[in-house]
Amino acid sequence: MTTTTITPKTTFDRVESRVRSYSRSFPRVFDRAVGATIYDVHGKAYTDFLAGCSTLNYGHNDPDLKAALIDYVSGDGIAHGLDMFTDAKQNFLVAFERYILKSRDMNYHVQFTGPTGANAVEAALKLARKVTGRTNVIAFTNGFHGVTLGALAATGNGKHRGGASTPLTGVSRAAYDGYYGPDIDTADLLERDLSDPSSGVDKPAAIILETVQGEGGLNAASPEWLRKIEAIARRHGALFIIDDIQAGCGRTGGFFSFDGMGLSPDIVTMAKSLSGMGLPLAVTLLKPEHDIWKPAEHNGTFRGNNHAFITAAAALEKFWADHAFRQEVESKASYLAGRLSAIAEQHDLKVKGRGMMIGVDAGSGERAAEICKACFAKGLIIETSGSFDEVVKILAPLTISHNQLAAGLDVLEDAFDAVLGMQRAAAE
Repeated sequence: MTTTTITPKTTFDRVESRVRSYSRSFPRVFDRAVGATIYDVHGKAYTDFLAGCSTLNYGHNDPDLKAALIDYVSGDGIAHGLDMFTDAKQNFLVAFERYILKSRDMNYHVQFTGPTGANAVEAALKLARKVTGRTNVIAFTNGFHGVTLGALAATGNGKHRGGASTPLTGVSRAAYDGYYGPDIDTADLLERDLSDPSSGVDKPAAIILETVQGEGGLNAASPEWLRKIEAIARRHGALFIIDDIQAGCGRTGGFFSFDGMGLSPDIVTMAKSLSGMGLPLAVTLLKPEHDIWKPAEHNGTFRGNNHAFITAAAALEKFWADHAFRQEVESKASYLAGRLSAIAEQHDLKVKGRGMMIGVDAGSGERAAEICKACFAKGLIIETSGSFDEVVKILAPLTISHNQLAAGLDVLEDAFDAVLGMQRAAAE
């Protein structure tokens, strides 16, 4: 079969499920990618500001990660090992302990779950209930934790919740930082609910949150609010869980999105860019005192993806052995924030997010969709987030060159000008 016979209107429409989503926004057939550039089968280049929804923080096919994987596969390295001991797993654990845990004085066990972030969240919620003997979990407005039933119960998005077609139970919803505006401290509201035996909110097994809500609209919680939420969890005997699946692995600056905030979560969920190369790998980090699992009490067939262990260890060695990469990301994040602030100011809009997990609230989902469509026509892949898909969200690879980042932002700026300019002209 030649690539020219494969188009979105033939094979994919005929065979693939209608549940697909990103391909509807980007109706092209892609066949290769390098760094921050992805190519379609006709050779057209696109700058990738989506990066696998933060799965490709180190870009497409990083040469050092690719070389490590090729060497391992060429040497007949074990591909699938369930949870058996392998040298690939050991090398990853050694690198993770050295570069991530010990440098932060963090003492955690690493639980390998199934291959997706939702699997890590399911394990976290299950363990919290097992540790505390309670069933209720506090999750937040606009939070997103996955679409398997347990994780989906903690997810706020109505579209995804509607896809369950069954009641979603075991979770109470609380208001995220700033949900009611700057004058209402939602942490105080949660404390009041949990302190009142007649509030109707059952004592929780856990409080789960994202420090920056990726799918929920790039809402970024303040360090002060996060510390108050952790203190609330401690006072009420709940475990404090941070979902770092999208915001972690450098996306918001530090390896963890909560670096430097004085937080000590009981459980941390990770996935997406953890493998470094887009290979499926998810883990649940848990404090040793909570590691009360019995053997095989929670498992998953693909919890032993040794190819992902190889690239994950290589990524840690390359990007996190010193502070150079973090400083580089901080520099790009500062430039990105400045460019987006100029766009937002030009159109009386608002910038949201933190680090290189940032975007512009376009005011409506229709506007944001038109802006993203205009970007794609000019060779820029970018998507939306938020309750109404109103936020144009930039998730460029952290390794993108300054020149390519600047060029992509030029396209984005032109798209805002074109779309919002036409709408103003039409209104006049």
